Amino acid sequence: MTHSPETPEVPIRPHTVTAAEVVPGDLFALSREDAARDRWHVVTHTLPESPEVIRVTLRPPLGGVDHEEALRREQRVVVAGRRLDVAAVPRVSSPALDGVGFRDGDRVCFLRAVDPLASEVVYVRRWGAWHCDEDPAAGRVTDDDVRRWAAGADREGNVVRHEPRPERVAEAAGARRVVVTGLGAVTPLGVGTGELWQGLLEGRHGIRELTDEEFDGLPVRVAGTVPVDPAGLLSRQAARRMNRAAQFAVVAAREAWADAGYAGGGTRESGLDPERVGVSLGSILGDASVLVGGDRRLRERGPRGVSPLTTPMTVPSQAASQVSLDLHITGEARTVTSACASGTEAIGQAVDRIRYGRVDVALAGGAEAVVTPAIMASFAAMRALAEGDPAAGSPSRPFARDRDGFVNGEGAGVLVLESEEHARARGARIYCEAAGWGLSADAHHVAAPDPSGDGIALALRRAVRDAGGRVADVVHVNAHATATVDGDLAEARALRGVLGGRGVPVTALKGHLGHLQGAAGGVEAVAAVLTLHHGVVPPTVGCAEVDDAIGLDVVRGGPRALPDTGDLVLSNSFGFGGHNAVLALRRVA
Repeated sequence: MTHSPETPEVPIRPHTVTAAEVVPGDLFALSREDAARDRWHVVTHTLPESPEVIRVTLRPPLGGVDHEEALRREQRVVVAGRRLDVAAVPRVSSPALDGVGFRDGDRVCFLRAVDPLASEVVYVRRWGAWHCDEDPAAGRVTDDDVRRWAAGADREGNVVRHEPRPERVAEAAGARRVVVTGLGAVTPLGVGTGELWQGLLEGRHGIRELTDEEFDGLPVRVAGTVPVDPAGLLSRQAARRMNRAAQFAVVAAREAWADAGYAGGGTRESGLDPERVGVSLGSILGDASVLVGGDRRLRERGPRGVSPLTTPMTVPSQAASQVSLDLHITGEARTVTSACASGTEAIGQAVDRIRYGRVDVALAGGAEAVVTPAIMASFAAMRALAEGDPAAGSPSRPFARDRDGFVNGEGAGVLVLESEEHARARGARIYCEAAGWGLSADAHHVAAPDPSGDGIALALRRAVRDAGGRVADVVHVNAHATATVDGDLAEARALRGVLGGRGVPVTALKGHLGHLQGAAGGVEAVAAVLTLHHGVVPPTVGCAEVDDAIGLDVVRGGPRALPDTGDLVLSNSFGFGGHNAVLALRRVA
């Protein structure tokens, strides 16, 4: 507030008078120095104390406690040139906060009540410190600072109000908090989240030359391929019934399941009701080689040469179904296909399924295996693929001045999500909160991104809002950044528009991994969770020199400590056709 509701704006025209001329309602300053410092009071009462002295009762014009001054009648004082309605100036006292236990979400409202034109400044407590969203430059304030403000407020002519965070009342139909308790990954850096995280921190990449004979003659022959045959990590009988993407998914899901503290084998061995567990995986094609191989065998050997497993191994939903089979999950097994945003959207859908009580636990992420000659040739025909010698450094160069396209890749990333009460009841280790997510569509072009970045910005804002946060809470962004010229610019424009002038550290992992298509969102979400958990932001590989038009704080050269000034990390995914998905993750105390 700038003044009490009944008090009009007061033009300040200081002039001096004698104390004998002061009457109730005058806006009053003891000296010109006080007037210059906007330190005014309203005269509420005057009383002759002796023939030479007048006792004046004063109150801050925006409300506060009264105090008295004894003035000689001939003493020169300053008035503002307009009287106020004394009855409209509230008499209030700031409460003592010495014994108050503050919590994140509390608000403190500070008003310099002696300044008639002052505005109330609001501080919100987040992650153990107080932040002023209206003035980020004000810096963080401690609990002791707030207590000192309150203790000295009445004396200094200020008003301090403490607004505790509202207590949440449990409701049967209310949204539940969702947390991450397990992680699994199969990537070009190796099998397991340990290989992924170590490779990211060390700045290594997993992009390789495609040496198989089937890739001969292609204009581009580099890709982010998994260095281990996933079939060798599964039983022979199980592996032969899965396409390559499903094999990736099952290996990653098993790791995530064990990492969450569940027993090997699945729901029954872990004492879980299989109907209260779900699977949600993103995939664009799954494994394109199965259909291509079936067609080749049909032409070479006729109908009898086509395996009866061709159809069930071709559908993109095979990864989700194989994970549900492997871990005996009967609650649901859903597949999301929304181009390169598939993995992130699948995680978001799982968050909602847990929030609203459909399941208690879900494995969510993405899996893809599309490093095939036909797909490579198609991307090359679009002039979308980067070229270069992987031995000389990553050909994928996100945000770089010399970026020239993405590198096709494969793999899987899976998170175990649970309702918070379910996780805490079993004493699970919690990585972070899966706090929210946002979707949007560009409605612009079949393949090219909207250069304005408006669709991406909408998804970013929706994710922050769904997480119950503010843009000021964002401390890091794991960018989609495929290293295409137009795509990186559109994302950068959106991030600048949403984040404003804040120097939020941004990293992009496609220099390490290539573009894992429908699996990208899952793997990058795993990396974002680890970033929050370890408090370290991995560097962006391949970006020797940032394009001047990007205008972001791109982390390069080596890892960087995660800022502690907020608690939200965003993981972005955007796909052909204008699919935009953003996941918001929050630190937990």
